[in-house]
Amino acid sequence: MTRRLVMSRKADCRVIEGKFRVVIPARLDSTRLPGKVLLDIAGKPMLQHVWERAVSSGAEQVIVATDNDRVADVAGSFGADVCMTRADCRSGTDRVAEVCIKLGWDNLMPVVNAQGDAPLIPPASIRRVAGLLHRNPNASLATLCVSIKSAEEFLNRNVVKVVFDSTGRAMYFSRAGIPAAGHGQSDDTVWRGAWRHLGLYAYRPDALTRLSQTPPCALEETERLEQLRAMWLGMTIMIEADEEAHGPDVDTAADLEKVAAILRSGLN
Repeated sequence: MTRRLVMSRKADCRVIEGKFRVVIPARLDSTRLPGKVLLDIAGKPMLQHVWERAVSSGAEQVIVATDNDRVADVAGSFGADVCMTRADCRSGTDRVAEVCIKLGWDNLMPVVNAQGDAPLIPPASIRRVAGLLHRNPNASLATLCVSIKSAEEFLNRNVVKVVFDSTGRAMYFSRAGIPAAGHGQSDDTVWRGAWRHLGLYAYRPDALTRLSQTPPCALEETERLEQLRAMWLGMTIMIEADEEAHGPDVDTAADLEKVAAILRSGLN
């Protein structure tokens, strides 16, 4: 029987160092690959692969957030807790924020947003991004990055780039190549010091609530990058490198086959 969580819980009054929760937003509708979170990969629905990796991360609680009864029933069949959310959530971030509000979560534990289409997400990376918030009490969000591997990757507008300061505080995210080549330089050399953003986030619940209640800003709409709303609001985003093999997220049928091949090979 699917365990659907709808009641608020009394908050623990103690600071809980090192502990975190994970929410997996799972939307059934997908333009490029319909029903992708329930598609079979190596004998399991994709959502189950994400859930198992989230459970393996050592999270105190892992919850699937969905507005779809079919997704909820499948999640319940492999043992996941489910929180039903509104059908009109603009994004996975809004879905995670709704879970925080419904279950009465406060800021004692970070919440990691593990996307339902990331079946190769490393459990160690989930722990790492949550730990960033524990180590940086003034930060509202934390995320990860990986070094750019080629000039082609640097120039690809589907690859989100990030620059950050000496303390690990994100300064800007962009689909353009940043840092841009200055006078006397070329993209052939600049890319070697550039960083690719990995779309894995940890949030403080109050930051999630504020983000979900704020309309998109102009920069966010221009770049199509939701994290720019947090920066526009003055929130601190901490980031650090994580060279773990994350593998491809699944957006297309070709991605699905790549992930299936990796899982069949036992390399991840």
